[in-house]
Amino acid sequence: MTRMLIVGPPGAGKGTQASRITGTYGIPDISTGDIFRANIKNQTPLGVQVKAIVDAGDYVPDSLTNELVKNRIAEEDARAGFLLDGYPRTLEQVHYLDELLHANGQKLEAVIQLVADQEEIVSRLTKRAQEQGRADDSEEAIRHRQQVYLRETSPLVDVYRERGLLIEVDGLGEIDEVAERIKSALTERGILPASERDESVA
Repeated sequence: MTRMLIVGPPGAGKGTQASRITGTYGIPDISTGDIFRANIKNQTPLGVQVKAIVDAGDYVPDSLTNELVKNRIAEEDARAGFLLDGYPRTLEQVHYLDELLHANGQKLEAVIQLVADQEEIVSRLTKRAQEQGRADDSEEAIRHRQQVYLRETSPLVDVYRERGLLIEVDGLGEIDEVAERIKSALTERGILPASERDESVA
């Protein structure tokens, strides 16, 4: 059973590493953005609510996000574990997730935090925006997103650090290098890739 979270600033390659982790550990990548889009596309009752809120330009409230996550981690493919990406975002969501997992006799095993120098990320994203002609991605906008991320996630990161769940990994470098750092850090915690777990059981 491998239940983990991944957090990291915009531009640190979180999405790329999330897909690597889920492939290596045989668990689904549960991104709240993907959950919202799937529910909207399938026009579920919750999806209809979310669409109305998003169309109005408002934030989806914790209660609705919690319900969507609850439904998603109850699905068959998440029974043996999952990687949550983009959730929890608030302390209220942290407490809800605690209660939800506890009610199912489950717990988180690790919280992977991709750490990257802010100036390095700003430089990288600014360069990418220029190359791709993305005028909306100004240096000012990029810095603002970094500040919002820090403000939102710092309290959550502190909670998981106090619980001894936080694994800080240098997010800068080649994709394979970062993936190997994550794998090594998880192995140190006794969290093995799916292939090695199968061998140890055999």
